[in-house]
Amino acid sequence: MRILAVDWGERRIGLAVSDPTCVIASPLPTLTVSGRDDAVVRVAATAAACEAERIVVGLPLTMAGERGEAAQAAEAFAAALGARTGLPFETWDERLTSALSARRLHEQGVRTGHAKGAVDAGAAVALLESYLQRLEATRRQSDTTQSDPGPPSSAPGGSDVTPGQGS
Repeated sequence: MRILAVDWGERRIGLAVSDPTCVIASPLPTLTVSGRDDAVVRVAATAAACEAERIVVGLPLTMAGERGEAAQAAEAFAAALGARTGLPFETWDERLTSALSARRLHEQGVRTGHAKGAVDAGAAVALLESYLQRLEATRRQSDTTQSDPGPPSSAPGGSDVTPGQGS
């Protein structure tokens, strides 16, 4: 299954895609867009071109973990993208992904002032790496639970993890 990660912005959109085994996150070219409708059309086309089966849109929570205007706009974009593509989608906490991307670029000797598209693509990679790590951890937990049930969980359904909005 390929997963497309989207670092949504009103002018630029960073994109990354997983390999079919959901282990490696690779950057895609950053899109320059002229509004949400243009963004939805172009990201949907990218999802089709890379044969994505799921879309993860970065959710820009505040440092306190709250949803501000930017998060609400990202959720509206994700819903419009999901409606356009028919693919399952999630929002995922993207706090500090741009900072991580900029740091990675600095370590490679890239000046980020003129490489904002590279920062956005790198942020999408960081977002997707985080998401893929959660998928792997969930898979391992499920494998462990199936082979050794252990003590019963206090949470309904056997998990304290809530799917959907990330962590």
